[in-house]
Amino acid sequence: MKVDAFDFILPTELIADRPAVPREAAKLLVVGETLSDFTVADLPDLLREGDLLVFNDTKVIPARLRGTRRTAKIEVTLHKNVSADSWHAFAKPAKKLKTSDIIEFADGFTALVTDKFDGGEVALAFSTSGPQLMEKLMEHGEIPLPPYISSLRAVDEQDKSDYQTIFAKDEGAVAAPTAGLHFTEALLKKFATKKIDMVTTTLHVGAGTFLPVKVDDTDDHKMHAERGFLDEETVQKINETRRRGGRIVAVGTTSLRLLESAADDAGVLHPFEGETDIFITPGYRFKAIDLLITNFHLPKSTLFMLVSAFSGLETMQGAYAHAIAEKYRFYSYGDCSLLYPKS
Repeated sequence: MKVDAFDFILPTELIADRPAVPREAAKLLVVGETLSDFTVADLPDLLREGDLLVFNDTKVIPARLRGTRRTAKIEVTLHKNVSADSWHAFAKPAKKLKTSDIIEFADGFTALVTDKFDGGEVALAFSTSGPQLMEKLMEHGEIPLPPYISSLRAVDEQDKSDYQTIFAKDEGAVAAPTAGLHFTEALLKKFATKKIDMVTTTLHVGAGTFLPVKVDDTDDHKMHAERGFLDEETVQKINETRRRGGRIVAVGTTSLRLLESAADDAGVLHPFEGETDIFITPGYRFKAIDLLITNFHLPKSTLFMLVSAFSGLETMQGAYAHAIAEKYRFYSYGDCSLLYPKS
């Protein structure tokens, strides 16, 4: 499909630079046969007993580093862990780097450029590894807020908690699974009271999720791979929920992409550990989920393509027009939607 089909105009003032307080006070647009306005706090009443919510428990690391290569200032955003001391990263300005260059971030904390790729991507080998590297990132890195937020204001201490979900435990993401940002302990207790169950999976969201689609046709776009994990116990619970007629509710496009990657053609899930670069566009046949909770995404983004595949392009165009008219807040810190599949 032509990428321009997924374009729309968003007023800048609708880009959220902070989350709602409390988090479940965010608006929720239910997109089904009609459009209905609620808040996230209403979710327990919108779902039903026996439904299963699937969250992503990845934890965002301070993946943005600022350093120097001799006299040149260099900024890198890690996006893919390769080994204990090696990452792929997006560098700015990448043109000032060549293989064998050393970037210094702090005394005793450096990285060797071991390779360069298209799109400003480089391979880095750090001077420390494993837990020690994570300690250095915690000390010298910053939370890699998306450019549409960091262009509005500076990253601050509040983002360290705002940009993590309450499920975050498995370090490795460089972007938050933002649909999960709306959930609080109080809301989870309401789900339990309603006998709506919950499980977690892990997909380490990469910085590639922010990259614009630079081709004219979706067939020519290549997704960056992200690493995910889905264990046997979780698989059994999801499969059993479907067998007894419960609905699988993916909380976020990251959970959806992992579940779809782990499902066979009959919709049965299997344990998964590895990378997925699944790219979902209209025409895709969904196998593993029944409902999707997700934020409002960028125009011409792979995520807007995904929700258009799930609920229908015309439906999502109408839903986004409604959200803009009703002053919903967009993107990572913004409001969200509950999507039904197209009929």
